Amino acid sequence: MRVVYPDLKDKIVLVTGAMRGIGRAIAKELAAQGCHTVFNYRGDVEKAMQLKHELETIGGKATPLKFDVTNNADIKDAIDSFVKEFGPISGLVNNAGISKDQLILRTKEDDIDSVLDTNLKGAMLVTTALSRSFLKAENVSIVNIGSIVGLMGNPSQMAYAASKAGLIGMTKSVAKELASRNVRANIICPGFIETDMTDALDEKVKENYLSGIPLKRFGSCDEVSSLVCFLLSRNSSYITGEVIKIDGGLYI
Repeated sequence: MRVVYPDLKDKIVLVTGAMRGIGRAIAKELAAQGCHTVFNYRGDVEKAMQLKHELETIGGKATPLKFDVTNNADIKDAIDSFVKEFGPISGLVNNAGISKDQLILRTKEDDIDSVLDTNLKGAMLVTTALSRSFLKAENVSIVNIGSIVGLMGNPSQMAYAASKAGLIGMTKSVAKELASRNVRANIICPGFIETDMTDALDEKVKENYLSGIPLKRFGSCDEVSSLVCFLLSRNSSYITGEVIKIDGGLYI
């Protein structure tokens, strides 16, 4: 059942990493709420326009922006151009992320750099680029998409876990610094969520993962996107700096 948040209608929200997976589900839910959903893409214009059409068919307005979250100059140029045309952005979902899982002994410096640059530095760069716009907007909410791995760690995910743990620290710092300007920041830490990645897992591997989840199932992208909408809406107006797990009880 979809909960409708009237204040999200026409709210301008930027979602990074919206081309697939959880990010795409978030963008679609925002469109259903009537948001003006802004999303970044890196190179495939045709796929970006397909997503724009899909979101507008659902019911929202959509604008693709071409930038990579690791390229500060492109981020600033794209966001500045958008704000000049459409006005300040009042919602941000830092979702873009990658994982290069590897044993510590085999981990390469380039892999560490790429994971930290995308997952952590990228979120910092986008948030920084939007900070001036946030000060001119009302009811601003930032939602960072972390991971349960950032709280509990995981073998073969040293860089990924570090990037998501860093995102928690970033979220709390932003929440404290911008609270006086009525800007909120929270982080969601999903556990195992049904995506193309989990669909490709061997059944025995799935059973092993499920054995550690009290609710005995994986979560859905829609469950994550519903939580994102709540945190972007005024219904969560007294919540900031929080780390919210959505993991079926995996990390209790």
